Amino acid sequence: MPLLRFDLVAGRTPAELTALLDAAHAAVLEAFEVPPGDRYQVVHQHPRGELVVHDTGLGIERTDGVVVLQVTSRPRPREQKEALHRLLAHHLRERAGVDPGDLVVCLVENSDADWSFGHGRAQFLTGEL
Repeated sequence: MPLLRFDLVAGRTPAELTALLDAAHAAVLEAFEVPPGDRYQVVHQHPRGELVVHDTGLGIERTDGVVVLQVTSRPRPREQKEALHRLLAHHLRERAGVDPGDLVVCLVENSDADWSFGHGRAQFLTGEL
């Protein structure tokens, strides 16, 4: 936890995907101060033309290297959220070659009751986590 869902244009190599996921995980570790083993990532690759990401009038140029990242997490303070945005842009550029203009992030908050990590139990509620 948190859960990161990546939507990408298909075509990245396995090494590029690994660099992308590792860079995002490093940003989450630093911004949210979660344990290193707290890693949940899903990648969805789409054919060119099936991922439409406009700039919302900000003048941002997008390429086929666009990364749409949805981060589902327990509630976090504004400072951690801002740090995550900044660190994702930095780490993805430095470690995975993603231009910051190609990064779109959406944070989705939920509660402890919304998580089960297995065995049909809500471990945040049961005290296991």
